[in-house]
Amino acid sequence: MFAVVKIAGQQFKVAKDQTLFVPHVEGNAGDKVEFAEVLLVDADGSLSVGKDVKATVKAEIVSQVKGDKVIAFKMKRRKGFRKKHGHRTHYTKIKIESIA
Repeated sequence: MFAVVKIAGQQFKVAKDQTLFVPHVEGNAGDKVEFAEVLLVDADGSLSVGKDVKATVKAEIVSQVKGDKVIAFKMKRRKGFRKKHGHRTHYTKIKIESIA
């Protein structure tokens, strides 16, 4: 059984007991979260799509982490213009507990 769920504007294919990194979700490690925006569910070969889906995905937050540093460097040659900005995107590691 798997489902396609929309989390923070992105779609993820999830299955029970799967761990994955998603964009930042509010909460601390150990908190339970529920995603109600399920787009597709496959239950033993029968697909439910769109408005026919009456399922929710329950998950547990494992940890809050940061991604790798991304550097945005701008330079104009022979002008002495240099700009360096960097950031680390926040992610949440979750474990899917059930698709119901």
